[in-house]
Amino acid sequence: MSLFRQLWLAVIASAVIAFAGSFIVSTLTARHYLERQLAIKNNDNAATLALAMSQLDKDPVTVELQVAAVFDSGQYAVVRLIDPNGKSMIEKTSPQDAGRVPDWFIRVFPIDSQPGQAQVSSGWNQFGTIELVSHSHFAYTELWSGALKLLCWFAIGGGLMGLLGMHFLRSIRRPLDAVVGQAQAISERRFTTISEPSTPELKSLASAMNAMVDRLKAMFAEEAARLEQVRREANLDSLTGLANRAFFMNQLAAALSDDDAAASGSLVLLRLADLAGINKRSGREMADELLSRLGSTLNGLAAEKPNAAAARLNGADFALLLPGVQDPAPYAEILLHALNDLTAAGLIDGERIGHIASGVYLHGQTIGSLLSRVDTALASAEGQSGLAWCRAERDCDQHATSNADWKKLLEGAIQTQRLRLIDFPVAGNAGQLLHFECPLRLQTTEDGEWLTAGSFMPMASRLSMTTELDLAAARLALERIAAGAPAVAVNLSGESILDASFRARLFAQIAARKDLAPRLWLEVSEIGAFQHFDEFHAFCDALRPLGCRLGIEHFGRQFSEIGRLHGIGLDYLKVDGSFIRAIDTQAGNQAFIKGLCSIAHNIGLTVIAEGVQTAEELAILPELGFDGATGPAVPRN
Repeated sequence: MSLFRQLWLAVIASAVIAFAGSFIVSTLTARHYLERQLAIKNNDNAATLALAMSQLDKDPVTVELQVAAVFDSGQYAVVRLIDPNGKSMIEKTSPQDAGRVPDWFIRVFPIDSQPGQAQVSSGWNQFGTIELVSHSHFAYTELWSGALKLLCWFAIGGGLMGLLGMHFLRSIRRPLDAVVGQAQAISERRFTTISEPSTPELKSLASAMNAMVDRLKAMFAEEAARLEQVRREANLDSLTGLANRAFFMNQLAAALSDDDAAASGSLVLLRLADLAGINKRSGREMADELLSRLGSTLNGLAAEKPNAAAARLNGADFALLLPGVQDPAPYAEILLHALNDLTAAGLIDGERIGHIASGVYLHGQTIGSLLSRVDTALASAEGQSGLAWCRAERDCDQHATSNADWKKLLEGAIQTQRLRLIDFPVAGNAGQLLHFECPLRLQTTEDGEWLTAGSFMPMASRLSMTTELDLAAARLALERIAAGAPAVAVNLSGESILDASFRARLFAQIAARKDLAPRLWLEVSEIGAFQHFDEFHAFCDALRPLGCRLGIEHFGRQFSEIGRLHGIGLDYLKVDGSFIRAIDTQAGNQAFIKGLCSIAHNIGLTVIAEGVQTAEELAILPELGFDGATGPAVPRN
């Protein structure tokens, strides 16, 4: 029972008890008073009538006229004249009439009108006795009227008490609701703080809840910082902050094979010509300064491009992966200028400076063939003078399509519904199906090739057309669920969630089939979520009431941002495949992944591994804390 209802019941009960007590006491008191007043009136009027009759002649007509004159006033129920022997000489009676007073009230509170008596004399002799009883309906009317007024007063007073109680209850309920909302947010894996009310008891409660939330946040922050350090030690070069060789090769493999990776890109290799000589001539500190500055330049270039990666492959070799970049020339030129600047600063001495090679790749190529081509170009650069850049030969030329052509192709595919979802199973540790991961495919022409998301989504993003594609993906997912699929996950682009109208349209689309929503999994890439975090937060707040499962895919490269996920109520994380490849042989990544899964589980998130390639990788995942996996090694049942 709600507090409001309990308050009203308490007010009503207290008002009824108070009214009942006051009503009984006041009514009995008033009845007693009225009975006394009637008795006095009867005696006075009887004495007056007896005195008047004593002074007049006692002939029967005159006596009867006097009695009738008094009785006809209408105020008396009985007027009788009794002779000295007790025999009634004259008697006038009229029935009792209580008017509008209820019968039950008369039965509960009867008024006894005591008769008034007085002696009538004839000279010195007693002529008779006059007996007079007044009507009590006036008394009943007054008694009933007083009871009604008392009831009205208590009703008004009770109503005022209830309104005041509601006002004070609301002032108490607001902080209580805030605490309840905070507790519900914690159950939904959102850790929020609330303002502290002025009421001491409620203030202490709110303060304790806020302190608990702050402690949880602090614990997660400390653990996240520790694991971020583990991640850096396992995957990054300690001097330059660039990815180490093993982690970079995993990223390169993902760029070449993942379904949602860009259709093409560029790889740039850089080799310092005489690092050992610089170390010997200038000392280790100078060599470390050279490497640090070069690492900063490469990191800056990688930060400009989503999914780009920079690495230190070994002592003097560096790499820059640029998905979606068809012409690496601007990046190579920047690196050439950086090497010249390092030479001018005196960090590189002598004629041997460095060499750069670049090559363009297509999705689906093997790592070996790509590295072989770029290594050949690097060998050509090394055969030149102190600073050189060579391009690798293309295996095949990609057909160039203008923005206008792409726009026309995408619009045609959307209008004619040449879109479909393909599915990959995401399985739990026991082999049970968690959901189908369903990336979008697009057909540019009738009977044409079905393109992967990595082939058309970059152009859709450039042309601001991702919203229509994402809405189509959600619609197809709902249709697949309606057709019997147990659960379907679709990826939404970060550009789409920026659009408030997209969020509203997606909400309406899912709300129209709300019964299917609990089996719909919606996920946004880590880059899209953290680059537009406020909009992603609004997206989660809007979709959560529908019952959709919400998550982040390709998670891990920005692990230090995990503390920001406390307040948005996510359901799951999909860990980037670059951390999963060869996880069975990489102790450093295992320690990081164990900690990541532990933190995610502490805030109620399901953790899924992406891009599992081998049975050995799949076998070790439960030990690391994963709840499920997807990738070529996950069998289709």
